[in-house]
Amino acid sequence: MLSSGFVTAGAGAVGRAEEQRNLFAERGCCRRQSHFLHVGHDVSGSPVSVDVGKCRSSCPSQWISPLHPGLPGLFRYSSMLDSLRSKKVRRPEVPWPGAPRSCPAGSCCEPARLHVERLLLLQGPRQVEVVDGCHCSTCPEECLRLPALKTFFPDSPWEVTVDVGKCSDPAYSADGLFCMPTKFSTVLVKNPHGGEVVQTLENCEMKEKCYRVSQVEYYYEIVQSPAGHREERLKEIDVGRCLGSCSSGDPCLLRESRDGEECLVWAGAARGRCSPHSYDVHTFRSRGRVRTVPAVRQCRCRG
Repeated sequence: MLSSGFVTAGAGAVGRAEEQRNLFAERGCCRRQSHFLHVGHDVSGSPVSVDVGKCRSSCPSQWISPLHPGLPGLFRYSSMLDSLRSKKVRRPEVPWPGAPRSCPAGSCCEPARLHVERLLLLQGPRQVEVVDGCHCSTCPEECLRLPALKTFFPDSPWEVTVDVGKCSDPAYSADGLFCMPTKFSTVLVKNPHGGEVVQTLENCEMKEKCYRVSQVEYYYEIVQSPAGHREERLKEIDVGRCLGSCSSGDPCLLRESRDGEECLVWAGAARGRCSPHSYDVHTFRSRGRVRTVPAVRQCRCRG
């Protein structure tokens, strides 16, 4: 009942629900932190950055970095340039002994709600998802569809919150399989120009990173009846489509010389395309012509 209230009642129901206290979010380390994203340039040519936010454990007085052992809470960078340079060198942070957990066991610090920010840029309009707040949410070990609230047209007469859904992220990955979206639906959201279609998630399954999902299309087919008459029937074909992501190559540019196990400098992994690998072909007679429809059988990563 709570999730349906979010969608139908809009921002009012969301505001009332947020009044409930999340003690771990208040007393622990589950916080929304600033995370600025450069999105382009405005119509005047000036650069535009948006604080999209992110959720992570943040206990400055309780955390130390391997770069400065024994100095909890020390700001590690003497300048912004040093801070930017350090982003290429990723070292794990280790908790100070006795540091409080960000969330209780079996829970994760995740966005409580997102809203869609619409920007008019020199390159054209763009939508950016912004984290409104963070809370401790259950992290199931199974592959499940979980609620994910997203607000469209905030602070306007068209404001509405929709449960668009997301897939859980189990800690384990059996046989290279991951919890991925497999079934979708749509919701019509009203806006000043009439409305727009928003995709929502209905189901998740354990799949490879690049995988096939069902997509059904319908055609008229002319067939011969047992009595010898021509009949027109509706033919259903699952043409399928490919979803997922691909990466290739070793993203590590520089490894430690002593043992070569620790990566000192990382690079973004080269992205490939998740594309159809094999097809089935459906040939049938339609209205006035013979139609051939290919259907995806299998998907693979291509460079």
